[in-house]
Parts: sequence; C-alpha cells; structure tokens
Amino acid sequence: MDVHLSPELQQVRELCRDFAARELTPNARRWDEEHTFPVEAVRQLGELGLMGVAVPSEWGGAGMDNLAYAVAMEELSRGCASTGVTVSVNNSLYCDPVLKYGNDAQKERFLRPFASGAQLGCFGLTEPQAGSDAAAQRTTAVRKGDGYVINGSKNWITNGPVADAMVLFAMTDIAQGNKGITAFLVPTDTPGFVRMKPDRKLGICASPSCSIYFEEMFVPAQQVLGGEGNGFKVAMSTLDGGRIGIAAQALGIARAAYETAVAYAKERRSFDKPIAEHQAIQFMLADMATELDAARLLVWRAAELKNKGVRHSTESAMAKLFASEMSHRVTHKALQVHGGYGYSKEYDVERHYRDSRITELYEGTSEIQRIVVAAGVLKGA
Repeated sequence: MDVHLSPELQQVRELCRDFAARELTPNARRWDEEHTFPVEAVRQLGELGLMGVAVPSEWGGAGMDNLAYAVAMEELSRGCASTGVTVSVNNSLYCDPVLKYGNDAQKERFLRPFASGAQLGCFGLTEPQAGSDAAAQRTTAVRKGDGYVINGSKNWITNGPVADAMVLFAMTDIAQGNKGITAFLVPTDTPGFVRMKPDRKLGICASPSCSIYFEEMFVPAQQVLGGEGNGFKVAMSTLDGGRIGIAAQALGIARAAYETAVAYAKERRSFDKPIAEHQAIQFMLADMATELDAARLLVWRAAELKNKGVRHSTESAMAKLFASEMSHRVTHKALQVHGGYGYSKEYDVERHYRDSRITELYEGTSEIQRIVVAAGVLKGA
C-alpha cells in the first residue's frame, strides 16, 4: 500500500493538528479533572466537517474517506482523547450505520443534522449482561400497532448524556437469538427514554457516558434501521468500522505520550547529562517509536480496505488489537521515562496512561479482537 498521504489528506492532518494545538491540548487536563464535556470544541469540529468525515456532502458530511477519518482521529485524540472518542462515536457508530442501512427519509432526519455536527448521536448495544456477547441482548421490542414498545436498559453509552438520537438494538424475537435483534433510530427525547447520571471513570473523563433505561417506549415502525431481524448484522458491520476509529484514537494517545517523553528526556538530567543519553531511556524511546509506526500502518490498511468496500473484519480487529495494546505499552514507558513526575497530575502523561486503558475494552475487548483475527486466519487457511 502507498504509505504517503495525498495533498488532500495532508491538509486534513494539518487542519486537525492545528485545531488540537489551539483548542484541545491547552484544555484537556482541565476538562479531565472537572469531567467537563467540551461543548464548544465539539461544535467547532462540526463546523470543520469532522463529525461526518466519510459521509457524502449530499447528506451533510465532509465527503472524504475512511483514511481521512483515521488521520483526523489520530490528531484529535493526540490533543484530547475524550474529544476523540466523542467524534469517533458520532462518525463510526452512529453516522456510518445510518448511511449504510438507512432509507432516504431516515437519512434526512437521522443523518444530515448529525453528519453536519448540528446534533450528536450515540450507539446502544451494550447491556449489563451483554457486553462482549452482543447476541445476549435482553432489551425487548414488542410489535404494537404501527410501531414497537421497547423495554430494557443499556450501559456504558458514550455520548449518552448529551446525544440527540441513538442507534438502539433490541430483541424483536428472543427465540431467534441473534437473528431476532432489530436496530432502531430513536430520538433521545422520546417518552420512556430515561438517562441516568453520568458514569465516573478511570479515564476519558471529559467523554460523558451513562446507563439508559427504556420504559414502555414507543418507536414507530418507520424508525427500524435495516429491517426487522437484521440488527446483529447492522451491529457487527458497524463495529468493524468503529474499531478503525478506536485504533486511531489509541494511536493518538500513544503519540502524545511518546512526544512528551522525548521532550522530557532531552531536558531532564541525571548523572551530569540528559537522560536521553542513557541507553536505557534510548531503548524505551526506540521501542515506542517502532510500535507507533507499526500501529499506524495497520490502521491505514484497515481504513483503505473499508474505502474499497471489501470485507475488513480481520484487518480492523488486527489494527484495534495492536494499536490499543501498543498504546498501553507506550504510555507505560512514557510514564516511566518521567519517573516520579509521571505519577503527578502536574504532567499530562498520567492522563494519557489512564486514557489508553479503555481502548483495550470498548468496541470489542482485546480478547474479542483475537477471536475475530483467529476466525479470519482459520477461514483463510
């Protein structure tokens, strides 16, 4: 594959890099400490076309591709991982399935304002007893008249406290297992849509998430996405693309930690010389740089495959698996380079360390990624 960015993609990278330097990096520590959702930054990202990067312009998006999205995610997450995942969920988990499976009427109402950044979406799949086992859904949707009555709950819903609509998954026929899951488009002001208080988390503290309950919530049949019984297919294909975004987020977090470690190693002195001149530190920096480049190549490969419209489940899982675990290793080493100062909240490296951990969990744990990769390997064999 061509590892060089086109002039257009270089412009995307510079646009996002400049925005991160001006708006995200200077505020990320405060947002994290105060658990503050960056409303104004997200609004500006919408104006820049970054809330619907790969959505065609006729539906309110920027009309770019998935590689542009991966590049943007790395740069934004380097500035603020919380803002990065807000952008990722709206792009990958909300806009992408509506674009792929929605009809024109649904796209007009549930895609256009979200791709333009005027509104914000979320993705309702995870339940208290249905995390990695997405087929174990217990939220039910019972047909009634010209719609469905939905009861149940979802948890860890990123953007949940601030979203305007959700791609929601519920069982329309429990006896059918995963073939009985249906996807719905649900405005969050629908009666019976009940949001709980925001979660308190280890990292990405400026990215709000919450549990959501559905109490006799009526949803018209015209808000079914992709047809009744096709929800599992909608969810799995959506997660294939979403993993590219999270891999790029992990890459951005790791890069921020690595660059901080390099700068610190040049300034900090021990035994009468900068610690960057000690071989132990050099070996850590060398490993970090190598893993960053390897992860980026995996992310770009998966994005290019999605651009081509070919199946990319294995490649997306590889990218997410390696990039997320790489991010954990790199942020760990970056903190070690900082010594005791790395453990202090006066330095950003401790935040990068905390933020990196979630990338091994959401949108499919590392264990699930290994299952997906192994299935692809054995099928290919």
